[in-house]
Formats: sequence, C-alpha cells, structure tokens
Amino acid sequence: MWRAASKQVIRTVGSCLPDLSPLAKQLHASPGSKKIVGVFYKANEYAAKNPNFLGCAERSLGIREWLESQGHQYIVTDDKEGPNSELEKHIPDLHVLITTPFHPAYVTAERIKKAKNLQLLLTAGIGSDHIDLKAAADTGLTVAEVTGSNVVSVAEDELMRILILVRNFVPGYQQVINGEWNVAAIAYRAYDLEGKTVGTVGAGRIGKLLLQRLKPFNCNLLYHDRLKIDPALEKEIGAKFEEDLDVMLPKCDIIVINTPLTEKTRGLFDKERISKLKKGVLIVNNARGAIMDTQAVVDACSSGHIAGYSGDVWNPQPAPKDHPWRYMPNHAMTPHISGTTIDGQLRYAAGVKDMLDKYFKGEDFPQQNYIVKEGKLASQYL
Repeated sequence: MWRAASKQVIRTVGSCLPDLSPLAKQLHASPGSKKIVGVFYKANEYAAKNPNFLGCAERSLGIREWLESQGHQYIVTDDKEGPNSELEKHIPDLHVLITTPFHPAYVTAERIKKAKNLQLLLTAGIGSDHIDLKAAADTGLTVAEVTGSNVVSVAEDELMRILILVRNFVPGYQQVINGEWNVAAIAYRAYDLEGKTVGTVGAGRIGKLLLQRLKPFNCNLLYHDRLKIDPALEKEIGAKFEEDLDVMLPKCDIIVINTPLTEKTRGLFDKERISKLKKGVLIVNNARGAIMDTQAVVDACSSGHIAGYSGDVWNPQPAPKDHPWRYMPNHAMTPHISGTTIDGQLRYAAGVKDMLDKYFKGEDFPQQNYIVKEGKLASQYL
C-alpha cells in the first residue's frame, strides 16, 4: 500500500541553471535540469485512503517519478507564507512554480523580483489571481492554468449550494446532530427552487454549465457577462442576457458569482451594491472571496437582508480561525473544495503534466490555458 509521506517537504537532488535576467526569460524551457516547486495542501492520513488523491502534497499530482526520470528537481511543500516559509527558501533559484487555488501560494511582485530563474507559473486548476499578473507580464513570465479542468466540479457544487440555501438545509442538519426536532424552525424559510429568478454574474465555462443544470428546475434564468452566450445555446437554456449588472441584481432571488477576480471585480459586492439587492436574497460564491466586501456580507447576513450565503472561497485562504464569515448567521460555508474533487484532480494533474511536457519540448500550450503570454494578459483579467 502506498504510504503517505510524513515530512512536510519532499525533495530530490538535481542541478539548477544559472540565473537568467528578466529580459532573457524565454517562453519555453532552456536545456538542462529544472528546479520545479509545487505548493499543495497536506492530506496527512487521508492521502493513503484514495490512490487518485493526486492534488495533495503527498501525491504531488502524480508526476514525481516522471520528472525525476528526466533529471529534474521536484520539491513539494505546503509551507507557503512568510519570509521563513519553505517556499521562500526556493524562490531565488526555482524555474517553475506550481500551485493551486485551493491552497494558493501568493506570488507577489516582491517574490517575482527575487525569482531570478523563474520562467513558468502553473495553476493546477482554474483561477490565477493569487499571482500578481501585471508583475508577471512585466517580467516576461508565462502564467498558465488547466482551463476547463474542474468546471463541471464547480458548477455541480454551485447547484448543490443553491438547493442547500433554498431548502434551509443546514439548520435541519444541525438539529439532527444536536438531538433536536423542530420542523417549524426549518420550514418557515424553506422554499422550492422552481419559479425563482436565478442570476449568474459571469457566464463563462462554469456559468454556462450552471445555467444548463438549472434549466430542468423551471427557474427564470438571467446572466450578466462581457459577452453574450451563443444564441442557439442561450435559446436552448432559456436564459436572458442582462447588459447592466445593477439592473439584473434586484430582480434575483438567488445570485451566483461566476466572474474571475480582477481589479474591476475586487470588492464588487460592497455595502452599497448589497443594499440594492432584493431583501432575503440568497448568494452563492464559488468564484473568489475578495469579490465580496467581507464585513458588508456579515452585516447583511446578520440583518437578514441576505437570507443565506454559501461558498467555498475566502479572503485570504486558508481562512484564519477568526474570519467573521465562520460565525455570521445564515451561512453554509466550507473550505475551498468545489474544484478539487477526485475527478477534478485527475483532470488538472493530467493538464499540468501535459503543459510541463510541452514546456520541456519548447511547444506551445493550448491557447485557452494562457493567462499571461509574452507580456500580455488574457482578456478575462483585463
């Protein structure tokens, strides 16, 4: 039986290339051994419970043997924060950094400046906002992610959260584990999903999948995005495009956040915008925690203006023990889990391996995977 690694950091021995100046950074690998660092969450005793649990530090995406057989160093850690962290020790001479949205290594402009050998930043999953993308672009780095790898996982999770909130499920569950039985305390605010107006802020890959999954529930479906959905698909789903976000939001009984975190969307849902939402609105956010004003959400949940808030994204991550969302009423929050199902892990592990292979061979990645390429940011981050 595979045995979980007991040490926090797993190392191999290999050589490193000399420092490269920022102007000399290449899109693809130069010859020689590479130092690759992966930052993933630790699974501890759970690592051995499923051989396909590839997204944890102990399993390291399942690429260790492959990388080492080609003479590369592969260092894996979960210790990512602060000047004395294990990651910080390797910043000056690593060539590739792999991290995930579920346990993000925050790649600041300061870290990029220290990383003289760094050429490639890979996100095992979707969402690269943990990286200072402008600094990466200015330095000539390549940033890529495994586009599409966990869109099904997240869309399914969003649908689950909608139903949990609409049916007032959490208080019922808590009654059972506390030995209680009070139907009225649950039923007075439990509803059917049918007939409700659901609006998604963002209708990219995840947003479209969510709308498709909501169609059988006979909801009134709205969406706001930079781009309209293909007319044939829009007609098939029965969703209506709303060009003005602030016109759409007050119509919604349920709002789902499906937009990336950018400078434009950071703090998008502040106190003023939340105050204009329908009283008793339900919100699901599996996008990014920083899209919401943290205290504004707490206040609205406490007053009942937001009747239920659910999601798996926090600001920062991991969420500290005193994060106010842990203790606000009417929430159904979890750690960041929606996109790291076992099926999702298999897809993004395979995607990372494919991109590394292309990097070593000097080949281009699938175009949709690029977040920063040749100094330019992908359109969703502009």
